[in-house]
Amino acid sequence: MTTIIKATSDDFQLLADIGKQTLLESHGHSAPKADMDAYVNKNYSAGYFQNELSSPTNIYHIIYHNGQAAGYSKLILDYPHPGIPIQQVTKLERIYLLKEFYGLKLGKELFSFNIELSKSKKQAGMWLFVWKENKRAISFYLKYGFKNIGSHDFKISETHSNPNHIMFLEY
Repeated sequence: MTTIIKATSDDFQLLADIGKQTLLESHGHSAPKADMDAYVNKNYSAGYFQNELSSPTNIYHIIYHNGQAAGYSKLILDYPHPGIPIQQVTKLERIYLLKEFYGLKLGKELFSFNIELSKSKKQAGMWLFVWKENKRAISFYLKYGFKNIGSHDFKISETHSNPNHIMFLEY
């Protein structure tokens, strides 16, 4: 059985643990180890998520499969991008699924949930960044109708950035 629930302030450690593991599983090889370690320690700490969960603009959801946390998502509503002429758009900041849950269609379920949530909040579309080497994710987003509208250098450290696509889906 699969359930999706809104994260609460009590979920900070769970989000940090899932975030760290999924980021390293999918992007760990994308930068020198020292750079990646510093990035993870800064952006996936329990303290970071405590702060994130206290902000009303950050909307986190956790997906559970058979009672076990399998991944999470983060949305920010009404987050315009300079390359998108529409103002009422959602940024899909994160959608992470632990590798052990691949193949169960949980990513599709969590993603569809987020699209419906965005639409219900009167948003006209969704945009995101995706690492250009993450072929699995790019294929996933293209299947849902996202278009590549630009590029962005995602800064990991002072000396390393990962090239990302900016992708957009208009509803």
